[in-house]
Amino acid sequence: MRRTITLAAMLVLATTGAASAGGQGGSIGVGAEFGLGASFLPAGAGGGGTAVGEGGASMNYDAGKFHVGGALGFADGGGSHDTVYSLSGRFYYHVHSTAMSDFGVGGTLGILSIPNPVATDQNNRDTLLFIEPGVQIRAFVASNVALSFTIGFVLGAVDASGTLIGGQTTGSAGIHYYFF
Repeated sequence: MRRTITLAAMLVLATTGAASAGGQGGSIGVGAEFGLGASFLPAGAGGGGTAVGEGGASMNYDAGKFHVGGALGFADGGGSHDTVYSLSGRFYYHVHSTAMSDFGVGGTLGILSIPNPVATDQNNRDTLLFIEPGVQIRAFVASNVALSFTIGFVLGAVDASGTLIGGQTTGSAGIHYYFF
């Protein structure tokens, strides 16, 4: 009897693997990310100081020690020619990971297209380039569902019609479903 129990226990232990959640190398996550609060565009980039909320659909590829991803978003103010578009890519290196979370250091590089009507051209738009160095925490609430929280600061430059470099703190939150 004792041998049967020992043999059964060894068989169970031999067939189990290490428990792990998301953050598995080779997994792809789809979801959404949204800015916490609004980004403030300085005067000359969107007409005298415009609040722009960032957010949209996003996708991540998790390589284990790091993850890369991108987001595509838009916001429509309801009027004509007032839609804001954004496209961004990101990279975060996982400085520390557990079975249910990771802490990454990296950043985002993005393009933001905003309306900036002028008297001679009501359809005028500015295209802004922004770089957001920061840190990100991903908490896996299930083995393949992650909540992410990012904080950093924004460095931005206006399009070729002028150059303006500014900086501010930023934060965002997201949710992703990972397939593996």
